[in-house]
Amino acid sequence: MGKTKKRKQQAKILRDFRKVHRLTGAWLFIFFLFISITGLLLGWKKNTNGLILANTETGTTTEIAEWLPLDDLRQNAQQIFEDSISTKLSSEIDRIDVRPNKGILKFKFKDNFYGIQLDGATGKLLKIERRRSDIIEQIHDGSILDRYLGTSNTPIKLVYTTITGLALLIFTVTGFWLWYGPKQMKKTSKSA
Repeated sequence: MGKTKKRKQQAKILRDFRKVHRLTGAWLFIFFLFISITGLLLGWKKNTNGLILANTETGTTTEIAEWLPLDDLRQNAQQIFEDSISTKLSSEIDRIDVRPNKGILKFKFKDNFYGIQLDGATGKLLKIERRRSDIIEQIHDGSILDRYLGTSNTPIKLVYTTITGLALLIFTVTGFWLWYGPKQMKKTSKSA
C-alpha cells in the first residue's frame, strides 16, 4: 500500500471517529450533565456539614448487649415517623443501618427519602433526616424514573446505565484515536 493511500485511509478513520465522538456527545449531553453533577455531589456528600448526607449522631453506649431489642427499636422508629414526619407516607422500613461504634441505628424508610437515627440503648430519637444523598444517587443511576413510574426490576435504570456506560466506552476509544491518530499521520508523512 502506498504511503499516500495509507495516509488517506488514516484521515478517513480519523474523520469517522470524530463524527462518532461528536454525535454521541450531542445525543447524550443531558445524561452526562446529570451524571457529572450528581457524581460530584455524591463524592462530596460526607463533606457538606449535613446538607447532602446527615451527620451521624452518637448514642449513649457502644455495648450492643446493653441495647434494646431490634424489634422494639424498629417499632419506636416507625412510631416517631408517624408522629413527627407523616401519617400519609409509608412507615415501612427499607433498611436498618446498625452503627455499633457510634451506638446508634439508622432507619431508612421505603418509598420516601426520610431517615431516623435512634440511640441503640435508650431508643431515644437522635435525628430525623431528609436523605438527600439517596435522591441524588437515584438521579445519578436513573432509578428515580423507575421509582416514579412504578416499574419493577428497574428496566429504566438498566437501559440508562447501559447507554451511558457504552457511550463512555465509545468516548474513550474515539477520544484516544482523536489524540493518537494525528500522531500516526505525522509519523507516516515524515517517513514518506
